[in-house]
Amino acid sequence: MHRIKQSLLPALLFIVAGVAAINGLSLLRHARPAGLIDVGTAAEPDALDDEPIHPLPRKIDLDPQKVVLGRRLFHDSQLSADNSISCASCHNLHRNGADNRAISVGVAGAKGDVNAPTVFNSGFNFRQFWDGRAETLEDQVEGPIHHPAEMATDWPQILEKLRADSGYTAAFSSIYAQGMNSRTIKDAIATFERSLITPDSRFDRYLRGDANALTADEKEGYRLFKQNGCSSCHQGILAGGNMFEKFGIVADYFADRGRIAKSDLGRFNVTGQETDRYKFKVPSLRNVARTAPYFHDGSAQTLKEAVSVMARYQLGRQLTARELDLIVQFLETLNGEYPGGDP
Repeated sequence: MHRIKQSLLPALLFIVAGVAAINGLSLLRHARPAGLIDVGTAAEPDALDDEPIHPLPRKIDLDPQKVVLGRRLFHDSQLSADNSISCASCHNLHRNGADNRAISVGVAGAKGDVNAPTVFNSGFNFRQFWDGRAETLEDQVEGPIHHPAEMATDWPQILEKLRADSGYTAAFSSIYAQGMNSRTIKDAIATFERSLITPDSRFDRYLRGDANALTADEKEGYRLFKQNGCSSCHQGILAGGNMFEKFGIVADYFADRGRIAKSDLGRFNVTGQETDRYKFKVPSLRNVARTAPYFHDGSAQTLKEAVSVMARYQLGRQLTARELDLIVQFLETLNGEYPGGDP
C-alpha cells in the first residue's frame, strides 16, 4: 500500500509555527464505524491534557463481522494479479504492520516507489499515503490494487476469483445487503485495518498519570523532544499523521542526497502546487522503534540516524550523542502491542 506502512519519515522534528495539535478524540470520531471491538476494559482516566501527544484509546467501535471478513481479505493473495501478494505481504502483522524493507516488493519481484509505512493505527491518519492522495482507508485500497509494481490487478479479476469461493459469497451476503462488490471489499478491509490499534504503550500510561511508567532518561528524552520543536508536527493521538510538512525546512535534503525521483516530490505529485514540492504527510511515531528503515525513501537504517537527519534538515541543529540517545529512549516508549491475536 504505497503504502500505509506508515515506517515513517520520522519527520521527527519538523518545526511549524502556530500548528495546533489535533486531539485524539477528533481523530477517533473521524475513523469510527459501528459495532464494538473492545481492546481494553479499564476506564479511561484523565490524561495530561496539556501535553501535545494524547494516548491511544483502549476501545474502538467497529463491526466484528466486518473485522473478521476484512482480516481474511487482508491476508488473501488472490487480490494480486499472480496470486503472490497480499496486503499482509507489505504490512506483516508479525513485523509491526510493516515489512522492514526500504522499498517493498510486489508482483513478479517489482519494486515500488516508496517505503511502506505501518498499517498499525492507520485508521487515525488524516490522509493515507505519503503524499496524502487518499482521504480514507477505503480509498487507499485502490492504490496497491492497481499499481503495476504492487498487486497489478483490477476489480473484475479480483471479483471473479473471490466469487468462486462459497465462503466469501456467504459472508458478504450475510454482512452486506448488496453482497460482494468492490465497495464492500474495500469496506471490509478498511474496517479490519481500523482494528489494528496498539494501545497502552508505556508512554500512554505516563500520559494517563502513571509517573513511574517512564524512567528518568525517557522523561528527559521527551523533554528534549518538546524543547527542540519535534512536537510542533508530531502531536495528537498518533504523534504525527495529521498534517503535511516539507522534508528539508532549513537544509536541502534532496540536493544533498541526490538522485531525485518523482516519488521525492511528495504532495506536489497530487496538487501540482510548487509550495507542495517535497512535502509529505508527517508520519506517526507510534511503534517507530520497530519499523525501520525510515523516511519515504527508506534511507535511514536506524532510529538514531533518523533523529540525527531530522535534527539537521528540519531544525538546523546537530544533537549531541547523549541528546540523540535520550530522544531515542523516549521514542521507544511509544511502542504498543497489537491486542488482536495472530492474523
